[in-house]
Amino acid sequence: MSDLFSPLTLGSLTLPNRIVMAPMTRNRAPETVPTALMSTYYVQRAQAGLLITEGSQISTEAVGYPTTPGIHTDAQEAGWKKITDAVHAQKGHIFLQLWHCGRASHPDFHGGALPVSSSAIQPKGQTFTPQGLKDLVTPRALTLEEIPRVIADYAHAAERAKRAGFDGVEIHGANGYLIDQFLRDGSNKRTDNYGGSLENRTRFLLEVTQAVVNVWGADRVGVRLSPLQPFNDMFDSNPQTTFTYAVEQLNRFKLAYLHITEMGQDAPGVAGPGFDLGLLRQCWKGVYITNGAYDKARGNAAITKGAADAIAFGVPFLANPDLVKRLELDAALNVPDQTTFYGGDERGYTDYPALSNDKK
Repeated sequence: MSDLFSPLTLGSLTLPNRIVMAPMTRNRAPETVPTALMSTYYVQRAQAGLLITEGSQISTEAVGYPTTPGIHTDAQEAGWKKITDAVHAQKGHIFLQLWHCGRASHPDFHGGALPVSSSAIQPKGQTFTPQGLKDLVTPRALTLEEIPRVIADYAHAAERAKRAGFDGVEIHGANGYLIDQFLRDGSNKRTDNYGGSLENRTRFLLEVTQAVVNVWGADRVGVRLSPLQPFNDMFDSNPQTTFTYAVEQLNRFKLAYLHITEMGQDAPGVAGPGFDLGLLRQCWKGVYITNGAYDKARGNAAITKGAADAIAFGVPFLANPDLVKRLELDAALNVPDQTTFYGGDERGYTDYPALSNDKK
């Protein structure tokens, strides 16, 4: 019987356990270049069956937050290479998350130019910029002529990730960022081939996936979606239909995994009518990773009954570098310091204590 501590075949990889470190933005990459401190952070957590990095921008246009890493320059590629080498020295597995923030950005990141999106719809809310907290703005809709260039940016970033030594990549299609902005009808009001019908709204996701698969092969590519997540002012009039269709279409690639975040279940109706996320599990034909306030008992139960193949842990991994061992031993978990989640130095980043030797 499988549980969190059972091996898992993920494409052409064999993971030692089914405990995944979820992608988490930590804002500790000055000048967008990965650092030695970041290497320490990932190496500390290399016992995970799979590490998924924080979102990494595929281009300068994709930036939406200060001091977040990218994967579109030589320096960024070199910085990530040091991290993957260090993780592999610990026999860990690591995927890079490919990220384009789209409208969840601000002109301050783009020399005064507007951020881009599927449609020119201003999201409610504010965002952190190098100049402080500012209101989100009305983005500029990408033209039909520009979309192939953005898709090519994903492919080029995927190529750099491959050269940087990653084991694969995760396409960030969740949490109100660019792919999600095309997918959901609350943010996509286009009337061309990328808007309107389910087929059209899903087109951008599928074309990005094909471009990345062309670089890596399908068995080294995952996709993350967030059907119920209202973050970044996201809404869909029928998420059950939208996301079931998207998942069914993704099946044709035979990807390494599908990663569904359950975030948003605590705010029913905010991002659209609710539905049973188990329906996505039923229609997905490959490895299914889920994420959302899981603990050991819930994770094991989900795996045992086939509701998931692996569980992604976020905040618990943030505060517990040795989370795998703690879960295995039913040891107490460190309490996370929310004041150090974003930005700063090693405090609240690499200084969380591991279990003492007498408890290992």
